[in-house]
Amino acid sequence: MIETADVVVVGGGVVGASTAFHLAQGGAARVVVCERRWVAAGATGKSGALVRTHYTNAPEARLAQASLPYFHNWSDLVGRGDCGFLKCGMARLVASESIPKLEANVDMLERVGVNTQLIGPRELRELAPLWRVDDVVAAAWEPDSGCADPVATAHGFFEAARTLGTDVRLRTEVRSIDVAHGRVAGVQTTHGSIETHTVVVAGGVWSLPLLRDLGIDVRLMPVRVQVALFRRPPQLGGPHPVCIDGINDLWLRPEGPGWSSTLVGAASRRSPLDDADALDEGVDAEYVARARDELAKRMPDLADSPMRGGWAGAITLTEDGKPIIDRHPTIDGLFVFTGDSGSSFKTAPAIGRIFAEWIIDGYPSVLDPRPFRMQRFAEGEPLIGEHEYGDRDTEYSRATRVMLG
Repeated sequence: MIETADVVVVGGGVVGASTAFHLAQGGAARVVVCERRWVAAGATGKSGALVRTHYTNAPEARLAQASLPYFHNWSDLVGRGDCGFLKCGMARLVASESIPKLEANVDMLERVGVNTQLIGPRELRELAPLWRVDDVVAAAWEPDSGCADPVATAHGFFEAARTLGTDVRLRTEVRSIDVAHGRVAGVQTTHGSIETHTVVVAGGVWSLPLLRDLGIDVRLMPVRVQVALFRRPPQLGGPHPVCIDGINDLWLRPEGPGWSSTLVGAASRRSPLDDADALDEGVDAEYVARARDELAKRMPDLADSPMRGGWAGAITLTEDGKPIIDRHPTIDGLFVFTGDSGSSFKTAPAIGRIFAEWIIDGYPSVLDPRPFRMQRFAEGEPLIGEHEYGDRDTEYSRATRVMLG
């Protein structure tokens, strides 16, 4: 008997989970998800899971703004599981010479609808008493932002999708996608073939060979990224705000039981990954030392804090540091999410809705995905914020340098 599906989703991370949920919620009759390992096995499971809306370009800010209500109202909008969202606020810090850019971006974000404002070091000290702020001229503050549990978020989306009839198949790798007469015809998996006219590829680094076989020649670089976890002294426990610290080139967030630890993503944490299957998921000793040193520049009391863990994951970087959210230009029925650039957890709810509306309704209503099209590079229109700070690998100047080695 030939197996069929209305839609096959490739990848069991948070984008694949969100897509499956929104497809099922939108009325797609038979949705099958194929994941080569287990839920959140790739970039999702290793994500820092910051939930924020501060971007230097309006398209990504709109993605984040459309996704934020899911984290705030998970039980109402998804209805299964718990995304583990902590509303602790987020501060974006930049070097003093970038303050005019920060002001311009806050204005842009307010026009998008983001709840954000500029604050000074005195207000920041009140919000984050453990932080050193004497090097801060101003910060962008988002009271509605925070962080979440990335694994729980993916499981929650999948649990909700299953209740709506979605078939989630773990340890089922899609080896190839069949194309006939310019249209998707099916997929070949490690457990047999499935006939379908619609496929969404959202498999992270591990889907790159699949995309290359389909003629997608956008430059995509798999890279290994690391984070380290440090335990605060008991008297300094509890939540603190999320911070993207462009002055010290790191990000940090509260983590662990009682929010008594701090998770850190420090500078120069990316290295090319030649073989995703050979990924070393542990954290390097040299990275731990550097992360502690960088963290102490913002949180001096943690200069002697014990390391309580760390890990490494694999992400895919694009030339402009922004994701690709698109349908294939020549293969009907093929939709692609790739180039997450390590910044797509927080936007996954909206990305999944985009794909579902595209497939079910003909085009997304939540927002226009054209800025994220794969052809933007060939057309000479990379997605670049008008006022990028140049202090993150998701910004054009840094992304291109990483791509060039």
